[in-house]
Amino acid sequence: MTARLLRGRLLSFTRKPEAADDHTSYRYEDDGGLLMQDGRIKAFGSFQSVKAKAPDDVVIVDHRPHLIMPGFIDPHIHYPQMQVVGSYAGSLLEWLNTYTFIEEQRFDDEIHSARIAGRFFDELVRHGTTTAVAYCSVHRSSADNFFAEASRRNLRMIAGKVMMDRNAPDALTDTPRSSYEDTQHVIDRWHGRGRNLVAITPRFAITSSPEQMEMAGALARRNPDLHIQTHLSENKAEIEFACELYPSAKDYTDIYARYGLLGPRTLLGHAIHLSDRELGALAAAEAVPVSCPTSNLFLGSGLFDLRRVEKAGLRAAFATDIGGGTSYSMLRTMDEAYKVQQLAGNRMPPLESAWRMTRGNADALGLTDRIGTLDEGSEADVVVLDAQATPAMALKMERVTTLSEELFLMQTMGDDRTIREVYVAGEPGKSVLVH
Repeated sequence: MTARLLRGRLLSFTRKPEAADDHTSYRYEDDGGLLMQDGRIKAFGSFQSVKAKAPDDVVIVDHRPHLIMPGFIDPHIHYPQMQVVGSYAGSLLEWLNTYTFIEEQRFDDEIHSARIAGRFFDELVRHGTTTAVAYCSVHRSSADNFFAEASRRNLRMIAGKVMMDRNAPDALTDTPRSSYEDTQHVIDRWHGRGRNLVAITPRFAITSSPEQMEMAGALARRNPDLHIQTHLSENKAEIEFACELYPSAKDYTDIYARYGLLGPRTLLGHAIHLSDRELGALAAAEAVPVSCPTSNLFLGSGLFDLRRVEKAGLRAAFATDIGGGTSYSMLRTMDEAYKVQQLAGNRMPPLESAWRMTRGNADALGLTDRIGTLDEGSEADVVVLDAQATPAMALKMERVTTLSEELFLMQTMGDDRTIREVYVAGEPGKSVLVH
């Protein structure tokens, strides 16, 4: 594979920033060089020092004055919901029944699911996202099409076939046995093939019977290295319904605990309305709440209190949640997260937001050894950011004097236009978008 040496300003975090001006939490090179070869980062440092290590035939790409960071990571998104975005509804359950469950039935069609998979990855790359944790539909073929397209583009993706056997249209349900067999098929076919990882995916307790939850737990025991993804406590009516369906459970969180579905690789979308007992149980299991701010605001679900979650000892992640979410952009997502935390009386400095889109979400996924940094040996997923991408941003940049101010500008005013280039495993990604 072609060796590439990127020149520009480099930023990569070594840990979570502990303060707004925590300059020891990251590596930064004002005139940096990033050497990529064979899908990995070979060297990070000053341009001249890295150039001295590069092979004679290296391709040098000068991205100055732009900022180069690890590719963004989106840990909760629904690929069958691309055409649900912006659908008017008053609440989560109304939105699911009116739009989402109808739309997802279309993914029984191989041609449709393959087409949407292509458009899905187009949008991720356009917005600088190089890794996502995605829900497919209930149809096994939707997962096959997802991973086939991810393989074609050599993206690091995590996804799973949704398991749901009740409280949905008949055309969108499986059975406990078929959900087990179909999920295991997807695991056997795709997990560890190329850069693909499979997640066990019971949609949420409302759409899975106790028998299906038993099957999800059996899959987790059989495949202990896999991520598990589901939804938790997004909406108060959802919580009430889930607890009615599982009356012996202490609370919503306890439903998942009873079936062995809570652990360090469990990703729990939303997790807004949690009791102290639930926070303690999640912390003991080392499970990961995943906040979805644009979705939670759009559907009026509630405000995620990050500091309360962290005070309980939990890692937290942030995600777009397309199609309840309203933007594919992690920049836009973190801008809404910032506003939600402002309302909750919490501060989220720009350095922290940038860490969360990259290393922070990688930490939450347990994948920091592969993605989320520009460290030597990391997979070469990289985004190039232009803080002057629009006239309004360029005007604001005239008054920007620090890295933190630049990051905040891109967070508050940026979108897909801010993404100048994306490298996927060391290869240019935006140039291969399908139109």
